[in-house]
Amino acid sequence: MAAPDNDSDHNPDGSGLTHIDADGDPRMVDVSDKATTARTAVAEGRIRMSPDTLAAIRGGQVKKGDVLQVARLAGIMAGKRTSDLIPLCHMLPGASITIDLDLDETLPGVIIRAEARIAGQTGVEMEALTAVSVGLLTVYDMAKSLDRGMFIEGIRLTHKDGGKSGTWSVD
Repeated sequence: MAAPDNDSDHNPDGSGLTHIDADGDPRMVDVSDKATTARTAVAEGRIRMSPDTLAAIRGGQVKKGDVLQVARLAGIMAGKRTSDLIPLCHMLPGASITIDLDLDETLPGVIIRAEARIAGQTGVEMEALTAVSVGLLTVYDMAKSLDRGMFIEGIRLTHKDGGKSGTWSVD
């Protein structure tokens, strides 16, 4: 097995691939030499549904319970477990994840935004994206008996800050 490369931006075989070693095998990028910096990532996504389903969620009339609170908890839990779900994602103990859910009559549907924060050596984009994805899946699961035609869309990173690449935001 090839020795790990300490520079996550380059691979010793010259391929430029960061998660593949010189033998072509997957590898975990070594971030131990990177500076610890404050890092933030914000992601969002939405689930569209019928106006009646949105009204049931708003009115607390979904048989499985409080859709928004369960989706919030599911998103937080998923963000914390990102490294268990996505191969080669670093485990980030101590990451803070907050979830905002907005009911939007114009969709109609629910918009979920997740913010992940950490002082660490690698970014938290995947944690924010995972939190949004699982939060939206939870809304679907809890309300599917009312509306199997719901659909999830627009999951994306909207902001990241920290680390070598600095700040990036959707225009």
